[in-house]
Amino acid sequence: MLTVGSVVIRVDDLAREIAFWTAALDYAAREPVGDDFALLHPRVLPPRIHLDLYADDQDAEVRRLEALGARRVHWDKQPPDADYVIMEDPEGNRFCVVAAG
Repeated sequence: MLTVGSVVIRVDDLAREIAFWTAALDYAAREPVGDDFALLHPRVLPPRIHLDLYADDQDAEVRRLEALGARRVHWDKQPPDADYVIMEDPEGNRFCVVAAG
């Protein structure tokens, strides 16, 4: 079972960090921004950051994720012997399923 809820970064100066990460990743802050909490999301596809999920049984995990609504993403530059499958969730957030072996 794969579970990632979010990637959390603790910061001291929220406004400065929002400015840095939105500029660095071309992300946008999701409204409303709280006094001590912000969610950032990609503004364009493909996003500049994604998850690499390692699987002992890559084929089984890809099939399971497809059954949950994920889709494979074709990339012209992907080598034929790649150990990863590029996917996106139902809202288009991309991730890779990597063969752990």
